[in-house]
Amino acid sequence: MGGNCNTRPKRRAVHGVFLLDKPSGLTSNAALQQVRRLFRAEKAGHTGTLDPFAEGLLPVALGEASKFASWQLHADKTYRADVLLGVRTTTGDLEGETVQTRPVDVDRAAVERALAAFRGDISQVPPMYSALKVDGRPMYEYARAGIELVREARTVQIHALDLIAFDAPRMSIEVRCSAGTYIRTLAEDIGEQLGCGAHLTRLVRLSSGGFELQQAHGINWLEQVDETVRDDILLPVDALVAHLPRLDVAADIAQDLLHGRHPQLHTVAAGMYRIYDGTQFAGLAERDERGIMFPRRMMSVGMALES
Repeated sequence: MGGNCNTRPKRRAVHGVFLLDKPSGLTSNAALQQVRRLFRAEKAGHTGTLDPFAEGLLPVALGEASKFASWQLHADKTYRADVLLGVRTTTGDLEGETVQTRPVDVDRAAVERALAAFRGDISQVPPMYSALKVDGRPMYEYARAGIELVREARTVQIHALDLIAFDAPRMSIEVRCSAGTYIRTLAEDIGEQLGCGAHLTRLVRLSSGGFELQQAHGINWLEQVDETVRDDILLPVDALVAHLPRLDVAADIAQDLLHGRHPQLHTVAAGMYRIYDGTQFAGLAERDERGIMFPRRMMSVGMALES
């Protein structure tokens, strides 16, 4: 009789953060599943999607780190965008069909003046070709099916907007912005401000929260190294919440929190904290004004990891 023909690799408990340099043309979920497969991880999640057209930094949370992925969703992001002036497309990028062409009669000074109008708080309407989900489906799926959805404008923050290169009709900009900012919409709006229209020809995420693209590795690299090397480059679980203040507590308080109890602690101010028992990261807990600690997102009991 033949043996078991199932050669699927056995999943394992692996915990940490892998910084992926996502290639263009791949959905964030497809990239996530490739990383999960190569690590043979039991669980995986990412910290906010990149559109398929976009490339660059995509932090992937493995194992227990997936519990804390949502804490990166609202982190600031930095992008480099290559823009072609004078041409509008259906998608706001080079993958769409041209819908309008106009002459480009602007110089660098005019571009700098236009950029100034988009720094600070601005209002944006999310583009149809985006990964924003409606009823569980990304909007770009509706757009590809020819369905136009009503979208409400929302306020986003442009912390920095710099002109990196300009050679009409092409330019490159670097944007540091709040989560939820759509760079293709920003490029289109800048094009309208200049009176010529525009679309993206390339979009690269350079940073997300405290993570930088320079720290990231591509899928091809991941495929070529052995498992020990992969594990060695994982960042610790608590890297996802490094922006929160650290609080070291006694072992009994950490155990109470890990088991869902509400210990009292009067030595710190109210707020959200990263909780540690010595060098062990236990999770996130919030202290209220009465001194009561509430577990908000804790490691599994017995799974607290060294930071």
